[in-house]
Amino acid sequence: MEWQARGKRVARLMSQAGLAGVSRRKFVTTTVKGGDRQAPDLVERNFTAPAPDQLWVADITYVPTWAGFLYLAVVLDACSRRIVGWSMATTLAARLVLDALNMAIATRRPSGVIHHSDQGSQYTSIEFGQRCREAGVRPSMGSVGDAYDNAMCESFFATLECELLARQRFRTPAEAQSTVFAFIEGWYNPRRRHSSIGYRSPLDYERQHQATAIDPDAHQPAAALAPVKDKPSGRPREGAVLDRRRARRPHQRAGRDGRMAPPGAEPKNNSKQEDKVTSSPIP
Repeated sequence: MEWQARGKRVARLMSQAGLAGVSRRKFVTTTVKGGDRQAPDLVERNFTAPAPDQLWVADITYVPTWAGFLYLAVVLDACSRRIVGWSMATTLAARLVLDALNMAIATRRPSGVIHHSDQGSQYTSIEFGQRCREAGVRPSMGSVGDAYDNAMCESFFATLECELLARQRFRTPAEAQSTVFAFIEGWYNPRRRHSSIGYRSPLDYERQHQATAIDPDAHQPAAALAPVKDKPSGRPREGAVLDRRRARRPHQRAGRDGRMAPPGAEPKNNSKQEDKVTSSPIP
């Protein structure tokens, strides 16, 4: 028997049961191409760095609220996966990415770090390029419309979407801002584990990396080797003359444990006593 129901009936029944369907968010454009290309692609999809503050990736996403969109700009360290700079605003002005960059520079104080982003108008603005030159930051930009050129930052946004935005709804941008702040500084940076850095959080990974840089053997297992000792009975002293009688005397064992018996001691398993012992059948 087949049941047929119209869409309104299904919606009414779901509403009565307190159910809600899950759907993808409405696509919102956050990247608006500027003029000419302002910086080369210094990364070329190789998001690896041997140490923190050598490669940063940056991008912008949006957080929907009942009162409009809240835009989030982040700067992520490619080595430790830590969010080193972030900024939130209700408009897509260049100040959004400038505040995130200034936060990263103030907290990390890098030297010659690469800042990789897309070719959005915020990153190609004159103000952003001037701030990079003043701080000694080397800008890098991927191609337009290709998410793989900034895949690491897109991966963080996917984590934000899955673990926070898909589970909560916000009434105002202020409510969303406080929640996103708690997610980044209270969960993602200090506690959220990553398989790419040995299932450690970004803060724990940076602490271990710093300790290893100071003492390379700090996190390596130490091999405990017993010192080799020269026993008097095992090796003669230099210039000593051995007694022929003692040299010819065979070593005697003190039982099954294999320990050496002291001079003049009777062995535990004497061969003469063993000859006197006769075997008797067990009743």
